[in-house]
Amino acid sequence: VQLQASGGGLVQAGGSLRLSCAASGIDFSINEMGWYRQAPGKQREWVAQSTIGGRTNYEDSVKGRFTISRDNAKNTVYLQMKSLKPEDAGLYYCHAYSDLGDGGELDIWGQGTLVTVSS
Repeated sequence: VQLQASGGGLVQAGGSLRLSCAASGIDFSINEMGWYRQAPGKQREWVAQSTIGGRTNYEDSVKGRFTISRDNAKNTVYLQMKSLKPEDAGLYYCHAYSDLGDGGELDIWGQGTLVTVSS
């Protein structure tokens, strides 16, 4: 069971990037998938979340600029980022969570994909 993130890169301020994260080794649809980021010298912070029912939530600083979406059948989550700012730079991690019942849970992280925003 693993998450594979991709799509990071170098972009100028004001530009766009689309991150993808695909889960493998899972034969059920994941309840919650989301994105976190970590800038150098800072703690990891939550960015956006999408539930299997289609509900989405965003950290305030990315509202209106970032859009999270997912393909439930493929257990893949995307993060479309527009109007990028230098402060958006960092390692972006995808996260997946499902309550499996009977005390079990799926709680896994991807390896991170680097986003660099030049001013």
